[in-house]
Amino acid sequence: MAELTQNFKNHARFHPPFHFVLMPILMLHLTISIRRLIANPGWDSAEFALLAVGLLVMGFLTRVNALKAQDRTIRLEERLRYQQVLSADLAKAAESLRTGQIVALRFASDAELPGLVGQVLSGKLKSQKEIKQSILNWRADHDRV
Repeated sequence: MAELTQNFKNHARFHPPFHFVLMPILMLHLTISIRRLIANPGWDSAEFALLAVGLLVMGFLTRVNALKAQDRTIRLEERLRYQQVLSADLAKAAESLRTGQIVALRFASDAELPGLVGQVLSGKLKSQKEIKQSILNWRADHDRV
């Protein structure tokens, strides 16, 4: 099956095992544990509620840590790309970009990257959303977590 053309409106990705299996199970477990704690206060029910909170936090951390590792990889890939696509001066100036800005700029085609980097550096584009909405020729990334 051919992959869809990616753009601002459809680039967000859900990871079904995480978003539709693990997190609902953990939320349900937390809800049941809290209800049991309220109905039957005691050390046993408190322990189960604490465990439920811990599991939920662990679930969120697995997602956040994977995204942070991915962002580091994207930052490295894009800095290498900047050396190939941007002028030496612009590539040097782009070292001051924040990770979120670099992550958003990765969707820009090589042709529009210099202009967008210039707009970000000048302060015309600040947020990831603004950067992504300014991209005309979307460079798809179907390998995100």
